[in-house]
Amino acid sequence: MGISSNYLTATETIALVAQGQLTVEQLALDHLSRYDERDPVVHAWAYVDRERILREAKRLDGIPKEQRGPLHGVVLGVKDMMNMPTQSGSPIYKDSRPNVDAGCVAICRAAGALIFGKTHTTEFACSNVGPPGCSNPYDAERTPGGSSSGSAAAVRDFQCSLALGTQTGGSIIRPASYNGVFAIKPTWNAISTYGLKPYATTLDTVGFFARSIEDLQLLSKVFNINSDIPLSPTIKPLASSKFAFVKTDQWINPTPELQSAWERSASLLREAGAEVIDLELPSEFIGISRGSAWTINQAEGRISFQYEWLNHPDLLGDLVKSHLDSRNTVTQKQLVEAYDKVSSLRPIIDKIASQYDAIITPSVESEATIGLGFTGSPRYNAMWTALHVPCVNIPGFASENGMPIGLTLLGPRFNDERLLQVADTVAKVWVGVDQAKLNLIPAPEGALQCKV
Repeated sequence: MGISSNYLTATETIALVAQGQLTVEQLALDHLSRYDERDPVVHAWAYVDRERILREAKRLDGIPKEQRGPLHGVVLGVKDMMNMPTQSGSPIYKDSRPNVDAGCVAICRAAGALIFGKTHTTEFACSNVGPPGCSNPYDAERTPGGSSSGSAAAVRDFQCSLALGTQTGGSIIRPASYNGVFAIKPTWNAISTYGLKPYATTLDTVGFFARSIEDLQLLSKVFNINSDIPLSPTIKPLASSKFAFVKTDQWINPTPELQSAWERSASLLREAGAEVIDLELPSEFIGISRGSAWTINQAEGRISFQYEWLNHPDLLGDLVKSHLDSRNTVTQKQLVEAYDKVSSLRPIIDKIASQYDAIITPSVESEATIGLGFTGSPRYNAMWTALHVPCVNIPGFASENGMPIGLTLLGPRFNDERLLQVADTVAKVWVGVDQAKLNLIPAPEGALQCKV
């Protein structure tokens, strides 16, 4: 094959396994070798059982071809919020061994994925303090983001081809941008959250990380995330596409890397023939990210962490404690107002977004910051999460420091598959334009960082 199987996309791997040119056992060995080499630097994994991985790989190789699932040959990382051995980023649940897989894990296992292990998360996927030692593959002194820290880092570092994450504020899109990978936060409730430690149940959303849009589309099909709008049998060209660039009210003193990505991305789309407009949302959307969305987050987090607060207060981090501190209590009146406000805006954003092939908005406010103690702000993500719309991060741009920065495409609720189709077209003009500037991750010549 030339290049180790680590550097293939999931779709490429599945094809080679189906053709008999690659075994799942060899995939397991290649990925364990990469893990041994890079884990001391990236530290993306909270739990890896080498013997279980090899035993499961042999079992998968023994399944007759006609009985193999659509993910047969995929090496998958699972965020440590989803039941399997699950610590949820907290010492309270050290060595926890739930007997039943989370729903999303069970679906992937049944579809033939080789589950490599559990990826690091911040505490209960709600803290902005990074998990111990987990770093950005592009620069070990920088954060991988959070809370799906290990999932994004492991995919980027070729330690797995796909990974599951969750988002309650910006926990998928932000680390995807920081680590230079593709990711989708689907429409809320498109994927079951059964078997996940809850944070804010009306916001928590399961999503995916990958190194190609094709791989995100593969997982979308496995989870049966269907759109009411039929997919076009032919890819719509950019020359007949229309995009709205929305800065949101969080656009305050943008960093040079965000400003550059913003301007270049629009210019590239225009050069490809697309219509690009600047759009300002109605005034009702002002203040949602740090207002209604945070109110819901805080109130529902208080409910989710009551057990831990009552039984293990000394083992909780400061941000979790802040949800439970009586001085920070959200009143029922405030919560109802926040619920009603956000609910009223969902059909409005659906109507606005349906007028365009996609809305384009920032994924992050900056490149990944130096230091592992702070995972970054969800300020550009929280409103969209609360509005329940699907969001796709597309990498492609780089800062002057050689760090990746992406932008988000979003659309109306339950238009996930159509949005991925649009994202695939957009990625072809964005991804790779700043390749020479990136601090490329150690990989053999010919290994693609991201495929379009």
